Amino acid sequence: MTDNRDAALRLWGHQLYERQSEPLTWAEAILEATGRPPTAVTAAMSGHLDALTDSPSDRAQLLFRTVAKLAANLRGDGLYDADVGTRIGPLALRLGELEPPLAGPLGYALGHPPDGPASLITVHAAELSGNRTMRLRAIDALLEWAELGHPQARAALSEAASDHRTQDVTVWTKALSRITLFGDASLEPGLLRALADTGHRGVRWSALACAELGFRRSVPLITALLEHPDPMVREGACEALGLFEEPAAVPALTARLDDETTWVRSRAAMALGQIGGDRALAALWQAMLEHRNQKANHLASAIAAFGPPVVDDLIALTTDPDPDLRTLACRALGSTADERALPALERLAAHDLARTTLGGLVATAAKQGLRTAHRIRDARATST
Repeated sequence: MTDNRDAALRLWGHQLYERQSEPLTWAEAILEATGRPPTAVTAAMSGHLDALTDSPSDRAQLLFRTVAKLAANLRGDGLYDADVGTRIGPLALRLGELEPPLAGPLGYALGHPPDGPASLITVHAAELSGNRTMRLRAIDALLEWAELGHPQARAALSEAASDHRTQDVTVWTKALSRITLFGDASLEPGLLRALADTGHRGVRWSALACAELGFRRSVPLITALLEHPDPMVREGACEALGLFEEPAAVPALTARLDDETTWVRSRAAMALGQIGGDRALAALWQAMLEHRNQKANHLASAIAAFGPPVVDDLIALTTDPDPDLRTLACRALGSTADERALPALERLAAHDLARTTLGGLVATAAKQGLRTAHRIRDARATST
């Protein structure tokens, strides 16, 4: 074992823990099934592995079947106790050493026993070429090692992300969803190639990865994806262009404010708010004032992102004859948390009993706006 032995065992234990919500209970049952006395079981579960030295070999198959059940049970609750990881890992390794008939089956059921991170990562990188179950397990493990800062894991992930044509789409998208852990300029050619392959099911993630890494040469390709037939791809393209804060994309994003899919319209508005500038703000105002969609809260939120410069216009909108527009003004003003907005919101909350097209009260929207404003202002005060 290397100096990273504990980290290796912890990761391996984490993988076991994801497969069964109570691995220590299973481990204890394993030890009891081998016929060991309660004192030895208690000692082993406390980390004193020398208590396992007298192991009845004739219980080997029962031991294996129980451990295999532990590995195969996929009921994991998504929680991880670091103490469980450090205890179950060495326990399983020690059982494999003391029960020679189990060494192979244990490795198959539980994964490759760790010999430091380098050997684990080598195995996981090789498993990316295995069956689908192995590939998904391997990509998750490599991402965990990359998060721990291991350069070999980052290199393996970079290789996996370099060519979308050679990877399972789920593995590809899992890697790209954490691109900031390992991505660098060397990935640009492969990601641009993937972005141009508009029929690939991972093209949305290619767009977002390019944006995360700041590959500006991808902007024209991403802008073209705003016309893609899949709304998830169009939504991803909007998000990517917002991350780029790309002014040239404002006209194309403005067109998506009329998209047939609600979440695409919402993401396009958010992107325009991120990009900022007079053209983006004008597009959002026009869409809101023209009542293109009955549900337009996303437009109010995007306008609020422009901050103090829009507050006076929003306050003026609170006197508009249209209750729908007054309601949207309330939502936007609440999100700005600007002190100037509070008197207008208080007035509407107390007196405006008009109903919107969807049946809501303007006063209710004003009260919600006030709560939002106060919550934001309190959070700001706490952080300073």
